Amino acid sequence: MIQRVTTPALFPPPTYSHVSVVEAGTKLAFLAGSVPLDGQGNLVGEGDPARQAEQVIANLREQLRSVGSGLEHVLTTDVYVVSSEPAVLSTVWEVVEASGLSSGPHSSTLIGVACLGYTGQLVEITATAVVPDPEEATR
Repeated sequence: MIQRVTTPALFPPPTYSHVSVVEAGTKLAFLAGSVPLDGQGNLVGEGDPARQAEQVIANLREQLRSVGSGLEHVLTTDVYVVSSEPAVLSTVWEVVEASGLSSGPHSSTLIGVACLGYTGQLVEITATAVVPDPEEATR
């Protein structure tokens, strides 16, 4: 069974869900790319990859929270950055590390790309996370 979730605190996506959860022994959530838009759909941090990364992480937290998970349960991420400069990718990765997302550790890929889906968008992160059983968390 697949549960598709549109996170109420985030800007509604046009044709996809923010999170898909599949239960197969361990419940997993497959998150759509988290983008640097606020709840009203405005781009945050125009021209600033670090600020956009912060907004992306904040949105990722909301996606995870909406299904009962959190950054500490992330298994894998893909971090997309509009740049061909390693220094810019490193700047974004520093934000990822500071967020606690990279603790765990989880597997991740940092990717420089030519463009992303929204005008002015410089950063996007996709993730897969475990959704812990609330009963097991209290034991």
